[in-house]
Amino acid sequence: MNVCVQGLWHLGTVTAACLASLGNRVTGLDFDAKTIVDLSRGTPPLLEPGLEDLVKKGLSSRMLHFSASADEAVRDAEVLWIAYDTPVDDNDNADTDYVVAQIERTLPHLPAEATVLISSQMPVGSVKRLEAVANARFPKKKIGFACSPENLRLGKALEVFLNPDRLVVGVRSARDRERLDRLLRPITARIEWMSVESAEMTKHAINAFLAISVTFANEIASLCELAGADAKEVERGLKTESRIGPGAYLSPGAAFAGGTLARDIAFLNEVGAEKRLATPLLSSVRSSNEAHKQWPMRKLKELFPDLSKARIAVWGLTYKPGTDTLRRSTAIELCNWLVEHGARVCVHDPVITALPGELALKLARARDPLAALAGVQALVISTPWPDYKAVAADAIVKAAPGIAVLDAGRFLAGLATDSRLRYIAVGTPA
Repeated sequence: MNVCVQGLWHLGTVTAACLASLGNRVTGLDFDAKTIVDLSRGTPPLLEPGLEDLVKKGLSSRMLHFSASADEAVRDAEVLWIAYDTPVDDNDNADTDYVVAQIERTLPHLPAEATVLISSQMPVGSVKRLEAVANARFPKKKIGFACSPENLRLGKALEVFLNPDRLVVGVRSARDRERLDRLLRPITARIEWMSVESAEMTKHAINAFLAISVTFANEIASLCELAGADAKEVERGLKTESRIGPGAYLSPGAAFAGGTLARDIAFLNEVGAEKRLATPLLSSVRSSNEAHKQWPMRKLKELFPDLSKARIAVWGLTYKPGTDTLRRSTAIELCNWLVEHGARVCVHDPVITALPGELALKLARARDPLAALAGVQALVISTPWPDYKAVAADAIVKAAPGIAVLDAGRFLAGLATDSRLRYIAVGTPA
């Protein structure tokens, strides 16, 4: 099929490259000229394992190319797949007007009876809003609109796109369902067809459930610390309960970050506010998550009442492994806090080559994990890169004898039994 994928950061680049690998003729559209130049050379806008190779294969086979011209990109498109990563500010408010504006720039160039498939994270009701614009401005084109919520995960995006559990797709018409079935069935036969509004709400509900699960587990973990219980043992007790199950998001660890879950919580809170419906559970998720972000700060203050005399190492800066994005990274928030309190900080991350803004002047950077430990009194495991699991306890002790290891995600739990280290993890007895 002829497909145009609009919006070429993480979601859009993955979508375009994967669709081309399945034999579709794909044009990636973005109005940022530098993005198009880089992608046309085979360079994605961010790190995602396997993505660069897949983009280059698509370019080489001529099944994939990129353009900054809407007229060129959608000229023969049967489907316009909207794949912007919706921007969010520091308060988790999504800039949905930006995404709508980009789509409106493309609508005049769409062929008649094309299908617009929205995958960007947008609040429920957004497709109806776009339909109203298209029907008012281009009634003769009979443009169809559908929704298939984004389902990717940084670091595992290709695997998740090409081998999903299932796809959720909301449609209005038999025509759009038949067309999207042809496009999506090579990916999976497990397609959950529903109304557009139900598809929009399903994404909100999934992320809200995950966010609630994470905050619930971390609140329980904090209580475990105070009560002398071990949160991992409590997790095992929960997951062996038949009404909950082993796959539940109940591991004690770091607060959720990156904006994805928070964005959907914000969307649902906005719906409740607009309709004057109280949502006390959903409304409390963000405050609970923000409180849990303070866990490493609380522990460091207990260890060092005067942080200006402390030397701290931080392993991992990206908001999660498998990506080079620092967007909404709790590690960066921690580093800023440490610097503000006068601590001397040395950081390491296996993929970050340059520190953002003023932090570049205020933090020391190490060439490898062990080098970051020279002369420090505490180590914070902030992003659980596999590189860190490969570091032996003996090497840590040799580099920094008696060091305190703060492990929010319990990633290096094997250190807990080493008496030469002070291992502190979320949900372990204080």
